[in-house]
Amino acid sequence: MTATKRPTPAGPDGRPSSDPDPIRVSFRRYAGVRTRVLEVGDLAPEPEAPRRSLRRRAAAPHVRPSAPRLVLLHGYCDSADTWRPALEQLAAAGIPAVAVDLPGFGDAQPLRPGPMLPQLDAFTTAVVREQAVLGSVVLAGNSLGGTMSLRAAQNSRLPISGVVSIAAPGFVDSWLIRTVARYPLPLRLYSSLPVPVPGFLVRKVAEQLVPRLLYADSSVADAVQVQRFTALFPDYRATKSRLEQARQLVAELADAYRLDSVEVPLLVVACGKDKLVTAASGRQLHTLVPHSRLLVREDWGHCPQLDDPVEIAELLTYFAASAVRTSQAKRAAATAPKAVSEDTAAG
Repeated sequence: MTATKRPTPAGPDGRPSSDPDPIRVSFRRYAGVRTRVLEVGDLAPEPEAPRRSLRRRAAAPHVRPSAPRLVLLHGYCDSADTWRPALEQLAAAGIPAVAVDLPGFGDAQPLRPGPMLPQLDAFTTAVVREQAVLGSVVLAGNSLGGTMSLRAAQNSRLPISGVVSIAAPGFVDSWLIRTVARYPLPLRLYSSLPVPVPGFLVRKVAEQLVPRLLYADSSVADAVQVQRFTALFPDYRATKSRLEQARQLVAELADAYRLDSVEVPLLVVACGKDKLVTAASGRQLHTLVPHSRLLVREDWGHCPQLDDPVEIAELLTYFAASAVRTSQAKRAAATAPKAVSEDTAAG
């Protein structure tokens, strides 16, 4: 009798359950904030090392900077898990990348009272400096993550080779974001209700809204991803808190950008079926940064890493390689005149 091999049962992500997960999960501190990190590719250096130590390690002969390293930032009320499908694609291609929970979201420690964007700036800076020890860093951010990527690119002291901004808000925003900013009567009434809305009703509404807001086609929304979002709104109190936080963030976006300071290669991704940040916003950003490149995908929604992780992973891979080559060429051109003058002086 010939034995037949039974097929290995597949896990929830479609990968055979016996296959190891290519995504490593760890907890680290950046700018004093403990957070969760999802990582593929080369191992990162020890977190929160003093800057002087990082410089020594970067110069050490046994530390070999690798290919471009992608740092992936998520949007408001999201987490690093939004990048899992794309991380699996990057892992298969051998591209090193990390996705982190931003402060206040996922498994990260909460934001402190006060302005949000400066806290997120400090956190992003720490992540970039850590990853830059191992190679050239390319930042990619969706929504709020796109904002943080652009703000990081405004800092010429940060070792960033390129930025991908996907649906960053603050340029030409949708009716929903404008509504949150105005805080109209229905929202004020909801926040001031003397009797809290039952938790099951809050969750039911969230389950209906989330797929429509995040995906281009809500009928194909991943149930696990939707549940992850709806878990952020378990009850009336949590929903009220998130609404107040969103209003503060929209207010801060009014003075969030100094785009004339962005000199690194920039790819602007605009999504035609985005119900939160319109494609016109991406086109406006492209206009404001003349050297940027623009990609408009009419079939993508607000989170294209969920709509099409394969295409997003390929896009990030090709852009990162191109951005690093461009940045290296610029650095070489900037140092060439100095080298010539030194040779002339020596002669």
